[in-house]
Amino acid sequence: MNTAVAKDSPSAPSAPQAQGPWAEAARMFARNPSAIVGSVLLLIVILVSVVGPWVHPVDPFEIVAAPMTPPFTEAEVWLGTDYLGRDVLITMIYGGRATLLVGAVAALLSVTIGITLGATAGFYGGRIDNLLMRITEFFQVLPALLFAMVVVTLFGPTIVTVTLAIGIVSWTGTARLTRAEFMKVRGMEFVRAERAIGARNARLIWKVILPNALPPLIVSATLAIGAAILFEAGLSFLGLGDPNLMSWGLMIGSSRQYLLSSWWAVTFPGAAIFVTVLAVSLIGDGLNDALNPKLRER
Repeated sequence: MNTAVAKDSPSAPSAPQAQGPWAEAARMFARNPSAIVGSVLLLIVILVSVVGPWVHPVDPFEIVAAPMTPPFTEAEVWLGTDYLGRDVLITMIYGGRATLLVGAVAALLSVTIGITLGATAGFYGGRIDNLLMRITEFFQVLPALLFAMVVVTLFGPTIVTVTLAIGIVSWTGTARLTRAEFMKVRGMEFVRAERAIGARNARLIWKVILPNALPPLIVSATLAIGAAILFEAGLSFLGLGDPNLMSWGLMIGSSRQYLLSSWWAVTFPGAAIFVTVLAVSLIGDGLNDALNPKLRER
């Protein structure tokens, strides 16, 4: 009497293997059209900015044609020239490298400071939490752009100073987010179990709690890159960027007086900043949807 199907029967479907949280997040990200568009745009910007100077090694400050040559009128200067006669296309290619570098390093510095202070405050609590949150509030109430301007003015407008200034003034949001995540995770059962078997505080912070608090911090780090790029453009627009290093902000700042007569020298680098920040924002939104379990079922 055959009442059961054998386990090895070919007609018995095998149960699907459960995916890990990161694999599921990657699958959700890949299914998000906006995130894919943002990733493609950012990849194009990075490739052009990184590979362009290697393919066409020239001096971006070199005068190559008559000043204020309109775009699409001469093949040698396809996007026209600025008020000095510099090729707008070449300066955009070289300027993207500095802008992306400042954005990435400043965002890394901002996230590092924010995670370190936020993790310490959220894990220990008590007086340490109160002290670090008072410091965070002090930096939070300061006008970020004005504070960065003061730092750059005091120590000189170099790319290192600009990067440090942006990182120093923009970490408070990440610190508060990290603190909230640590306060939520530190009381969970798996943390108590690690503590019960003798895990040190350093291990609990960096190897137990932080990996479980990473999803919102990854989104915050992604958006910090776009904010840092806008910050650099703002400082350069005000004349506080590094004058010896071409960047998109420097292009806009140096040509702002000639906006009506040579609009392309401001519009094209401004469009490059807009596209880059938009791409980073789309990636951040895609990561938020992929890493947030509450949004995966939408």
